Amino acid sequence: MSSSSQSFVSRSVIKNVFAKLQREGDGAVVRRGISRSEQKLLDPFLMLDEFSVSPPAGFPDHPHRGFETVTYVLEGGITHQDFKGHKGTIYAGDVQWMTAGRGIIHSEMPEEEVNKGLQLWINLSSNEKMIEPNYQELSSSDIPKADQNGVQVKVIAGESMGIQSPVYTRTPTMFLDFTLHPGAQFHQKVPESWNAFAYVLESGEGGAVFGSSNSSPVSAHNVVVFGQGNDGVSVWNKSSSKKLRFVLIAGEPIGEPVVQYGPFVMNTQAEIDMTIEDYHYSKNGFEMAKYWKSQ
Repeated sequence: MSSSSQSFVSRSVIKNVFAKLQREGDGAVVRRGISRSEQKLLDPFLMLDEFSVSPPAGFPDHPHRGFETVTYVLEGGITHQDFKGHKGTIYAGDVQWMTAGRGIIHSEMPEEEVNKGLQLWINLSSNEKMIEPNYQELSSSDIPKADQNGVQVKVIAGESMGIQSPVYTRTPTMFLDFTLHPGAQFHQKVPESWNAFAYVLESGEGGAVFGSSNSSPVSAHNVVVFGQGNDGVSVWNKSSSKKLRFVLIAGEPIGEPVVQYGPFVMNTQAEIDMTIEDYHYSKNGFEMAKYWKSQ
């Protein structure tokens, strides 16, 4: 899905957001790249956190309803347990794509001394918010990879360089992990109606340039929000010595009202009130809440 620069018209950059450090869970530190103010620009995406957590800190037992979480481990490992008996550890390069649907209570705890990664929250349409929970898990070796002209890509969801991810996305989504060597450039096609953004993980000084080759460079830990339309997204690594690594994430907008109360995301306040009641009284998807605690 790349194209030559001669025929490719890139989306422009409409906003940069620096992901500031904040505390989450029990002693964990995150950089929040997408928050409430970006949600309207980036429908169907609700949140992006770059997390860093070391024992004994973590994300102990907590609920979700109405959306999906995508956890991509960059370093270390994260052990997940939920009240339906699903348990496992994902390590560096692995992905867990969790559909919370009508209700999950789970814990996410660090496995090693240093544990880093990304967690993306993707909204579900109103007719899928109350489906049964589901998981798709890919080890690093299961994620398709390609390499051309100094550009490497890991295709977590969607398609790039003619290779496609096996992940099924209920809300059509692209999630690509790119590494560009110094001097490399790439042009990634994105469906015209989809919203798209990049998150810069690593960059040399002046290296990460998006949209147009004369755009201002972007530093690490920035979310780059693109306008809609045109062929897709262009990027250049203008650093003379350091690699550029970023994730490019895009998705089809749902176009429905979003009412969020912490880990619950529904369409109306009445549905949020019902969700709080369901969780409090352990019903309608949260039945196991009264019996379960993570180990």
